Amino acid sequence: MSEPTEATEATEATTAGATPAPRRSRRHDPHRRDRLIDAALSVIAERGVAGTTHREIARAADVPLGSMTYHFAGLDEVLVEAFTRHAASMAAVFDRRLVAATDRDEAIEAVITLVSEDVFGSSRDLVLTVELYAAAARNPALRTVTQAWMERSRRALERHFDPVTAREVDALIEGLTLHNSLSTRPMTAPEIHDAVERYLR
Repeated sequence: MSEPTEATEATEATTAGATPAPRRSRRHDPHRRDRLIDAALSVIAERGVAGTTHREIARAADVPLGSMTYHFAGLDEVLVEAFTRHAASMAAVFDRRLVAATDRDEAIEAVITLVSEDVFGSSRDLVLTVELYAAAARNPALRTVTQAWMERSRRALERHFDPVTAREVDALIEGLTLHNSLSTRPMTAPEIHDAVERYLR
């Protein structure tokens, strides 16, 4: 089955008696599925999961609506793929910081930097993460995404801490970053430093 194109949709519209859209030449677009996943993240960041539809994603990606059903079995699949991509990009930050640390002291400094600078480096990252958490509370398929993200973060932390400590520190990082990002009076850098130091020293 070939993917719907702009020309195909115009032909279908004419057959149905509707006024066809201006015919555009078919674009060679081998990375369309990849672009749809990126577009889904943009729509989620703008409208939330509740406002994310096949039509909105196709609009954001500037492709025919039929491309969505061609590439994905349903909206749940799109959400899983999109949030998996977001989680991977966030986990990569953990990996870089903790791989660069050469001993426990540097690992503690890496944790402090993750909380104070890295984890929610932009409001978009924060919005996407909160949307993922809220959606995962209702959708078991998305809980597999959050679980995989936590496991990857813990593996990075286990370079320097035992598994129990790594799990607790992962939760500490998550709690501190969310608390700080959503507070109208966020913790200062020295306060974050003190909180992490108090637990890990």
